[in-house]
Amino acid sequence: MTTTSATSFQHAPEVVYDFVTNPNNWTKTYPGSNYVGKLDDLPLKVGDTWEEAGPDGEHIYTWHLAIAMRPTLWMFNSVGRLGHDRDGNGGFEGRISVQYHFTQPGAGTLFSRTMTIEAYRDAPMPDKFFRIVNPAFIDRYHDAITRELDGVPVS
Repeated sequence: MTTTSATSFQHAPEVVYDFVTNPNNWTKTYPGSNYVGKLDDLPLKVGDTWEEAGPDGEHIYTWHLAIAMRPTLWMFNSVGRLGHDRDGNGGFEGRISVQYHFTQPGAGTLFSRTMTIEAYRDAPMPDKFFRIVNPAFIDRYHDAITRELDGVPVS
């Protein structure tokens, strides 16, 4: 399953990039994110890992940063037991890849977010999981980024 959403922002690519690539901002912008932790130094560097929990705070995803090309591309993924509990049990086998792409088709920045979820045919993906990755959630995420960046001067 793949979903993509794009929004134009009046800010420079560096401003949008720095905001959305900081996982500490996810709990205030992404409706499916309740907790982010195990962050070392920011900004994250290729190879860094961190964890995020879904809306119930119990289903954990361990993320790995694969590409960081400021201010054009940022890609991260989670592989293995997706949505496991705090002890590493449960969840389902699969892979989630997320790509943030930043372009300047004119003034401002076009931010595109693409999430691809791959799982085995018999993976027990719960219905709640599909609500989290629903494109309507992604649009709400983009709206929240706009709200958060409204206080940042346009450059």
